[in-house]
Amino acid sequence: MQAEAVGRGVAAPFRQLMADFSEWTMRVWVSPLDARFTQLVRLSDPQHVRVLLANTGVAASDQHRTSEYTIRFLKYRPGKRHVLRYDPLDPGDETVFAKLYIVEDGARAFRREDAARAFRVASKAADWLAEHGNNASCLRPLAHVVEDAVVLYPRVVGRPLSDYYAERSIGSVAPWLKRTGEALCSLHQMPLELVGPLGPPHDFAAEIRLIAKKSGHIPALLPQVGSAIGALLDRAQELHERLPQEPPTFTHGDLKSEHIWVAPGRLTLIDFDTSHLADPALDVGCFLADCQFSHPAYDQAGLEQMHESFLAGYAPGVPKERLIRARLYEAMELVKCAVRRVQLFEHDWASRTAALVGRAQAVLNDLQFALVMPRYTSATTIPEESRELQ
Repeated sequence: MQAEAVGRGVAAPFRQLMADFSEWTMRVWVSPLDARFTQLVRLSDPQHVRVLLANTGVAASDQHRTSEYTIRFLKYRPGKRHVLRYDPLDPGDETVFAKLYIVEDGARAFRREDAARAFRVASKAADWLAEHGNNASCLRPLAHVVEDAVVLYPRVVGRPLSDYYAERSIGSVAPWLKRTGEALCSLHQMPLELVGPLGPPHDFAAEIRLIAKKSGHIPALLPQVGSAIGALLDRAQELHERLPQEPPTFTHGDLKSEHIWVAPGRLTLIDFDTSHLADPALDVGCFLADCQFSHPAYDQAGLEQMHESFLAGYAPGVPKERLIRARLYEAMELVKCAVRRVQLFEHDWASRTAALVGRAQAVLNDLQFALVMPRYTSATTIPEESRELQ
């Protein structure tokens, strides 16, 4: 791969793209090197990209000209994911985004079906909201290139909802939150036969296992918070077994404010890669938790107003039992935010992690109180610094 990168002229200014420093137990990789994404080198080559976009019909191409593009990495995460941006030199053409999928994965070689699934799901969701979205839409992919295991997307107009309401009053954002709830409710009504196979359902037990796996570092670094997380997961599982259930539906799987883009008169949902069959309460709880994660400075009244605006769009006609389970998922997604989205290198990592776990405890306590169930006490409390944020 290094030789190919050098040959295509995309390795400069480096002569090699990886190095091991055993004395420091460090490995350095430089884009566009990634052994699991063997197509990354050629998708970083302007000549290959020019032909690719012309052949898929994404870019203009005729006997007189073929569009030229500059290439920029938006995400370079070796072994995990890559997103590239192709900007045309000709102002008459449009910017294109390329999302790559794993090609080589040891025993599981050729996971190109992941790209095909992502293209199909996003396309079907876009079709559905085009008919039932009430002025909301899904980002429709432009093309799926099988041999390169890549899905191409157009540029999204607007800005992420997370940025939008960080600069505005909650009241001015309320209509967008309500529209988000309406769009999600519509997606949850999409017939499963329309979207196609999504694999086995992702149930509550699977979500608990995922959170437990991702939180493995917490007991070693913050023992008291680690104990609180273990107790929370046990409580949640016990409570879930006592709640009414409903059949799984199509779910977005990662509904957070950075995946919702707003522009004048337009709301667009993006990133359907983790869509699956699941309890629709998962999406609701995920969004409610994201509101708290993205805006920790908001007081409780402000957060409640955000939640009410979102649920004003989502809740009409929805079974009340789903909204109860959504609070349970909200608590679990707050824990997930603590263990996956708060980065260890952040100076306030410990206090933010403890505060999010504290919020999860408060949500679960409120839910149990509303259901007239026993509240758990000091055995699951967390450090003092997070209590003021509950």
